[in-house]
Amino acid sequence: MLESALVAGALFMILFAIIDFSVAVLIKNTVQDAVREGTRYAITGQTISGAGGQDNSIRQIVEQNSLGFLNANNANLIAINYFNPATLQPVSGTNSNAAGNICEISVSGFSWLWMAPYGRSAAPLMISAASADLVEPTNGGVPPTR
Repeated sequence: MLESALVAGALFMILFAIIDFSVAVLIKNTVQDAVREGTRYAITGQTISGAGGQDNSIRQIVEQNSLGFLNANNANLIAINYFNPATLQPVSGTNSNAAGNICEISVSGFSWLWMAPYGRSAAPLMISAASADLVEPTNGGVPPTR
């Protein structure tokens, strides 16, 4: 019994560490995949009817692909930016999502608390992910409203 009591603490610490790090990797990969899906959706010029524009449609796609980690409570962490490919300067305005511009979807500042912070900092893990691609021409050549 004494040997079991001495080994149990270390065993549980290793077990919880494995689970903790596995969940952290799952969240990082899920958020990265969600922004990739948002970028794929954004470059095609699609919009969801009733979403209120392309930016809100992109946010919905990112949220749908994040397994619930990103939702309406933290939708402000999703950033959508457009850049001029020649100068890499940000492009703003209603036609910033025109064909040929670079669309970047990013999530930054997503925090996840460790389940068992034993033996390491109890500070939350900060997760960020980004994806970018060139916007494709739309039918008719007119970009959707942002």
